[in-house]
Amino acid sequence: MPHRYNHYDQAFAAYLRHHRRPCVAVDESRRALAASASLKSPDFVVSAGPGDQWLIDVKGRKFPTGGTPGGHLWENWVTRDDIESLLSWETAFGGQFRGLLVFAYELLTDGMAELHDDVWNHRGKKYAFYSVAARDYAGVMRPRSASWETVSLPAAQFRRLRVPLGRMLADGHTSDAIPATLIAGNREALANRPTMTPADA
Repeated sequence: MPHRYNHYDQAFAAYLRHHRRPCVAVDESRRALAASASLKSPDFVVSAGPGDQWLIDVKGRKFPTGGTPGGHLWENWVTRDDIESLLSWETAFGGQFRGLLVFAYELLTDGMAELHDDVWNHRGKKYAFYSVAARDYAGVMRPRSASWETVSLPAAQFRRLRVPLGRMLADGHTSDAIPATLIAGNREALANRPTMTPADA
């Protein structure tokens, strides 16, 4: 596995090793060329069991934001590129591959660990990992920043869709609660989104 400087990725990789899950870390510095665009690579490809492989994009977030008691909890924003690329990889690899967003929360203040059933200690830091299937996220995501092309989930939707990663590793559970028609509508919106220019960044 290549050396990774991102401490969220390092903690996640150690968590997978602890649970004896085979995985491959992907070179994040490269983008793959698809038929009409380049795709952001997933961070990890994880073997979840016979006939089930995960394409994982790890999103490191502070818990709470800013490390203060009044900071926001459960930050879940991502970029449209993150979602579009995971869905495209799902299609390219076939039915046994599932795109997953894994939110790696670094627990910063006293008492935060009590909010999570599964806390991972790694190199003096505490983490809690939650997954959301890319297809579920795409079905209910809302715009966050037009200039940065970011999206997020309303708190109630994120609470409904997030799954502690430990449970995922135990039984392979993902949410199937989002209607396929809604997912297709957001996929169409992604496909037709305007191209961001350097001036928008």
